[in-house]
Amino acid sequence: MENLPNCPQCNCEYVYSDGSILICPECGFEFQAEEAEERVYKDANGNVLVDGDTVIVMQDLKVKGASAPIKKGTKVKNIRLVEPEDGVHDISCKIPGFGAMMLKTSVVKKG
Repeated sequence: MENLPNCPQCNCEYVYSDGSILICPECGFEFQAEEAEERVYKDANGNVLVDGDTVIVMQDLKVKGASAPIKKGTKVKNIRLVEPEDGVHDISCKIPGFGAMMLKTSVVKKG
C-alpha cells in the first residue's frame, strides 16, 4: 500500500489518491503530493556520480578474506549506485581480481 501523507488541513490519515492529486475524505481538501528528492551521489572530490561511471580507488582497501588489498589507483568500470543497506556502502561494482564488491563513495574519485 502507498505511504500517503496526512491531510495538511485537518491531519486526517485516510487520504486517498485520485490521479495526480490527493484528497481528504473528511474535509474534502485537495492537494498535490510532494515528490521525494532523489539522492545525489558524490565522489571524494565532490563530483557527481551516475550509474555506469568509471571510478578510481583513492587508497589501499583491506578486504576480508582476501590475501591482498585493493590497491590505490585501481580503476573500477561500470559502477551501479544503490541505496546503502548498511548505511555506508553505496557503490555496487565488480573489481578485477576481486569480483563483486560494495564500496563507499568517499574512497573513490571519478575517472
